[in-house]
Amino acid sequence: MIVSVHMADVGPRIALTALRKAPDPGSTPGLRHADVALTAPLSHRMLPRPDLGRIALVALWDDDAALDRFLREQPLAAMLAEGWRVRLEPLRASGSWPGLDDDIRSDRAVPSEGHVAVLTLGRLRPRRAVPFFRASAKAEGAAVVAPGLIWASGLARPPFVATCSLWDDARAASTYAYGNREPAHPAAITANRADPFHHQSAFVRFRPYASEGRLDGRNPLPETWLASSPSR
Repeated sequence: MIVSVHMADVGPRIALTALRKAPDPGSTPGLRHADVALTAPLSHRMLPRPDLGRIALVALWDDDAALDRFLREQPLAAMLAEGWRVRLEPLRASGSWPGLDDDIRSDRAVPSEGHVAVLTLGRLRPRRAVPFFRASAKAEGAAVVAPGLIWASGLARPPFVATCSLWDDARAASTYAYGNREPAHPAAITANRADPFHHQSAFVRFRPYASEGRLDGRNPLPETWLASSPSR
């Protein structure tokens, strides 16, 4: 399986239309699950300011052929075509999410080389919204200054909430997530374990293997980064 993340600046009117049109696995061959959301910069703010004109799609696919078919044939793909998209091969996962393979490794010490992408995915419990946003604000504030962070964005269409981040390497991502240098993210993990913020959630690390297009005039991955075929 693979995951794709797509982001594009389409304007508020088209964004509102797109939010109502998440792809349906029942009518999209090879699609396992998809969420469409607005984006918001990561920050220390308890309530992030969404970009009402930038939308994101997070989709889980059987394979590249299924994603290629979607890109050729689906209206939502056309809406997102002028933005940026990245294809991701799962390396490790904690938690569960619709369409995510059950046999993805869960241990932290998964060997990988080069840049990594991280998705945090959740279906927010309304009664835990305030504690979640408090913990998230502290963790996001720490993330934006974390060594090794390349780029990051929040995504939301409640109850769906997520973050997508790109890192220099797995060590940088792990140090932020679990290290003691900045305790905000480990503290959020502890609070979630004590009383879960979400009905369902997953933390997934990936190897990005194809990054195309631009956001804010550039590809979020470094220009020197070269795409290659996913190893399976």
